[in-house]
Amino acid sequence: MQGADARTGRSPRPPQVREAAPRGATRRRAEPDARRQSLIEATMRVLARAGANGASVRAIAQEAGVSPGLVGHYFTGIDALIAETYTHVDAMVTRALDAAVAAAPPQPRARLEAFVTASFTAPIAQPALLATWIAFWSLVTSQPQIARQHDDQYAGYRARLEHLLRETGVAEADLRHAAIAVTALVDGLWLELCLSPQCFSGEEAGAIARRFLGTVCGDTVGE
Repeated sequence: MQGADARTGRSPRPPQVREAAPRGATRRRAEPDARRQSLIEATMRVLARAGANGASVRAIAQEAGVSPGLVGHYFTGIDALIAETYTHVDAMVTRALDAAVAAAPPQPRARLEAFVTASFTAPIAQPALLATWIAFWSLVTSQPQIARQHDDQYAGYRARLEHLLRETGVAEADLRHAAIAVTALVDGLWLELCLSPQCFSGEEAGAIARRFLGTVCGDTVGE
């Protein structure tokens, strides 16, 4: 018997082949994530256009082109959807900042400057994103979940900033105040740049920030 086992006379069992998952199954698994993402993006657009007061399940469903019932299928309510959108927007900003640092030269000062000045270019510096942030900020005093997210997100930003400042040689005792000061400067420049882009450019905002970093880092380096 060809291929038989010499001791048993039985043919060897063919190797088991694991069947690949049908393409339709993969697509079905991806569809819920895509639907959730589309609802989050619709929420961003509604918040930017109508503010927090105009963000309702019905308005977001209409923006996404789905039924209000579908929104309820993925989110427990409008508060949960807005909180998830806040998380998504923060993650988008964080990715942009991290990408700027990764693309910078390896010197600590260059990495710090890249992190700080990334807020003055797209995708962070744009009026639509500012309008969305304003909607989130308006909920900080009335929505405990949004307040917690706000605190966590700013704490994360300052922690990354402290790390970069530490690498440039800023003393440990000065890190916290330095990070708060730089954060305040960045927020102010970013806000004015988005509100009144005709007053100064992103390049000018970057130059101002780099000059301020010179005072924080103990040198007089300008641009």
